[in-house]
Amino acid sequence: MDLLQKGWFTEFSPDDLERIKQSSDGSAKQLKSDGEDMGGAWPGQAFSLQIEEVLFHEKSLYQDVLVFKSKTYGNVLVLDGVIQCTERDEFAYQEMLAHLPMCAHPNPKKVLIIGGGDGGILREVLKHDTVEHVTMCEIDQMVVDVSKKYLPHMAKEFGNPKLNLFIGDGFEFLKAHKNEFDVVITDSSDPVGPAESLFGKSYYQLLKEALRDGGVLSSQGECPWIDLDLVRHMMAFSRELFSTVRYATASVPTYTTGTMGYLLCSNEENACGFIGT
Repeated sequence: MDLLQKGWFTEFSPDDLERIKQSSDGSAKQLKSDGEDMGGAWPGQAFSLQIEEVLFHEKSLYQDVLVFKSKTYGNVLVLDGVIQCTERDEFAYQEMLAHLPMCAHPNPKKVLIIGGGDGGILREVLKHDTVEHVTMCEIDQMVVDVSKKYLPHMAKEFGNPKLNLFIGDGFEFLKAHKNEFDVVITDSSDPVGPAESLFGKSYYQLLKEALRDGGVLSSQGECPWIDLDLVRHMMAFSRELFSTVRYATASVPTYTTGTMGYLLCSNEENACGFIGT
């Protein structure tokens, strides 16, 4: 999968990536020569970063894992062709996804993080003095390992004694853990590859069951500018499951369109001071 062209990385949509895989030489260049319209991050638009050095590129058991040093955003983690975080702007995503639910709960002691193998959400959660125990369920050990090596400012809390790191499938973990957590945070990649199942109603039913009374859920909520149908779908089935459902957005420059959404849910009506719609 040739996403690195003449010193530049370009982010492709899932459909584009599938077409790359099916092309004769496995490259975006071949598709372009065949007259295909490669739209970049989404049809009609593209996002690229200039590369100074490729630091790591391998396939794990689950996905393509790439880390490169960019000219303007520091080290960049890419999973299956989609940017997950950069040193320069990662805080904008991590702080929103972590602190919205943590601040909405009056006394969050026990926290579950699904995904988050780069360590950024863990770092933010542990800034709250009330936290006594954090469980992280990450399916891909390689993501944790490369983050420790190439994104140490994000992965700095993996040695914290409050953490229990479980390498495995989030679905299976949730089936065995009911009514345990004050806050649950789903830090998933986009709905492709191993993260695809984390955007459906059955998964959110398990998240609901994992929360204690008064618990708060925060999930990566995609981008309303390009995924509005998916956002509406997630909001609709969440309202069938939870008493309180809210949606927030924030600016993250290296995510598609520069906007990321966050889905907030609770089993309690008007829970924990949530405002807005």
